[in-house]
Order: sequence, then structure tokens, then C-alpha cells
Amino acid sequence: MSQAKFSNILRETKLLTFRFAIQIFKTIKMKRTSLNIIIIMLITLGVSSCKEGAKESETSEAKQTLAPTQEATPYKVITENSTIAWLGSKPTGNHEGTISVTEGAFYLKAGTIESGKFVIDMNSITVTDLDQNSGKESLESHLKGTVEGKEGDFFNVMQYPTATFEVTGVEELAGKMMMSGNLTMLSISQNISFPVQVTSQNNMVQVKSETFTIDRTKWGINYGSKSIFDNLGDKFIDDDMEITIDVTAVM
Repeated sequence: MSQAKFSNILRETKLLTFRFAIQIFKTIKMKRTSLNIIIIMLITLGVSSCKEGAKESETSEAKQTLAPTQEATPYKVITENSTIAWLGSKPTGNHEGTISVTEGAFYLKAGTIESGKFVIDMNSITVTDLDQNSGKESLESHLKGTVEGKEGDFFNVMQYPTATFEVTGVEELAGKMMMSGNLTMLSISQNISFPVQVTSQNNMVQVKSETFTIDRTKWGINYGSKSIFDNLGDKFIDDDMEITIDVTAVM
């Protein structure tokens, strides 16, 4: 099941629970203690729904990148086999899509990544859950910042056409391989850590992350953020964006 479908199921479950609670209010006279129980149930459902989603990456200030040793072998990123999937959420639903990787390389020694970097083409932002007649181009233009007067709402690709990820560490923690690196967007660098699976076979290496989230406001992307603006009501967009990285490189 895709992350988008999973998120929608959770939202539908919450909606049904709220409707059930409303029916209870209409059909019986509730005591204050009973009302409190219903409220606690709804809050618990909301909290558990958030926790069951993608895990938030550990984010901190940018760190020193790793330099490859002389013995490390370079693997050049195959752009047509590399992509970044994203998902954004708001109270009325989700939107998802992809972003292309334009260039990059990983440096491996004995099957272990010593260092690496790849460049992300922000002009390639694509929305995949909409078609041409249902707002696809409009949303893509808004995300890219190519709409006059809305350049700074999201990624402002005219001023910041690329983003980069540079590896700062790879280590095994609690049975999972964790990759850390500086993600630079809009000239702001933050270090993020997330679980990855590194598969090395013949002359190729694939680096694929688990789905994780980043808080977009840490890169100054504040549009529609209820943590920044307190007058949005239910017209907000979640701060957390879901990300899945899948990059393939060849020797």
C-alpha cells in the first residue's frame, strides 16, 4: 500500500470516528464524564494516526562532509534511474509527486559508502496525483514559484534552480543503516539522517531510503504553515513533507 493511500485511510477513519461521536451527541444525553471519554478517544486517534506515518528525520545544523580516500571507487549517478518521491498533506487531502536527480556520485570502499553528493533539479518538480484537467499544472507552477507574485511561497526555482545532498556519515544503528547528509535548499543547509538500504551488485550501487519526513520550515518554506501563522484555521499545509530517495549509480 502506498503512503498516500495509507494516509487517506487514516484520515477517513478519523472522519468516521468524528461522525460517530456527533451521532452519540444527538441521540443521548451525555454526562460530562462520558463527553470527556469521547474527547480523549478522538485525541488518541489523532495522535496515533500521526505516529503511524513516516518517521521524521533527525535534523540539525550542517556538518562537515566526508572526503573519499584514494582507495575509494567512484560511482556516477544514473539520472534516468534516480528519483526523489515526495508527499505533502493538508486537512482536505494529500498531493504527491517526484523530483529528478541531475548529477552526482558516490564513493565506495569494500562495498561501503565513504562519501557522496547528488544534485536535485527543482525545475523538475512533478505532481503525479493530478491530471492536466484537475489542477496539475497550476500546483506545479505554484510549487516551483513560477507564478507572478507567488515566487517565494515554496521553492522559487528561478532563484534556486537546484538543491543538493552531501553525505556526512553512514553508520549502522539498531540494526538499520543510517545515512546522514547536508540537504541544501534555498541556500539553507540542514543535516538530516534517515534509514537507507545500500545494494551493491556488479558495477552498480543503489541507495534507497525508507520514507521519512522533513520539516520544510527549517529551510524557510513557510507558506501555509500553522506553526508560523496563527490565523489559518483549517487552511493550512502540514510542515512535514514525506520524502523517499532512490538513487542508482554505476562504476
